[in-house]
Amino acid sequence: MSDPLDRLVKRLDPLLDRLEQMLPGEAPAPDFRAFTAFRWRRRSARGLLEPVRHPHRIRFADLHDIDEQKRRLRENTARFVAGGPANNVLLTGARGTGKSSLVKAALSEFAPKGLRLIEVDKSDLVDLPDIVDCVAGRRERFVVFCDDLSFEADEPGYKSLKVALDGSIAGSADNLLIYATSNRRHLMPEYMAENLETRHVGEEIHPGEATEEKISLSERFGLWLSFYPFDQEQYLRIAAHWVDALGGRVDSGFEAAARLWSLERGARSGRVAWQFARDYVGRAAPSRTRK
Repeated sequence: MSDPLDRLVKRLDPLLDRLEQMLPGEAPAPDFRAFTAFRWRRRSARGLLEPVRHPHRIRFADLHDIDEQKRRLRENTARFVAGGPANNVLLTGARGTGKSSLVKAALSEFAPKGLRLIEVDKSDLVDLPDIVDCVAGRRERFVVFCDDLSFEADEPGYKSLKVALDGSIAGSADNLLIYATSNRRHLMPEYMAENLETRHVGEEIHPGEATEEKISLSERFGLWLSFYPFDQEQYLRIAAHWVDALGGRVDSGFEAAARLWSLERGARSGRVAWQFARDYVGRAAPSRTRK
């Protein structure tokens, strides 16, 4: 019996060697001193923190007409970076009004004090426990950033996020918070049929189980920041700021051009103002060069 077994082992050894070469190696440790922003990426069956070599830099001073939201996020982040108690944050509301830019501005201001940002796609939220393990015990302070977040009822990341925010027996790392942006207040679609589940007990209104389940996720964020569409005056003020920041000049045709730009896009927002300013300054640049 030993001879056939020996021959089998000898034949398996080269095969195992080849399989080991095909398996992914250990992911390199992230350099938290050299980089301030990271993305969580899946490579084969493993995840790793991939550094962002050229993060989008924006200042709090560049964000206009969201002063209260800016103050509250800045204060929350300052407490967190200083090692004090702070809340996970949900930023919701109209598109293009500065939700994600506010988080990026927090990184720009607090990165020198040890803040690091980890961007995680919705599909990778199931890996949140692995991300917590990666940063636990580090001196730096980490914000997991989920941009434009929303779920369907059967998506696995939904329950993973609920557990990470509040509910896991393992808890979360003391040096990690979650900042998420969404156009939906409750992060999930809401249907008319769910309103029919509402019950009236005396003078009290009791939402149905489906509604309660959806509300329970957003309630786990300690700080809610709401964003609203800009009116025309706010939009023009933001557009003028970006024209100036890009080195342009607001002339007599500025307001008419800015209004037309917003009408063509059917929206007045900080994003639309930024896009207009880039076009406005870009079109004027050749004429200034010729002079």
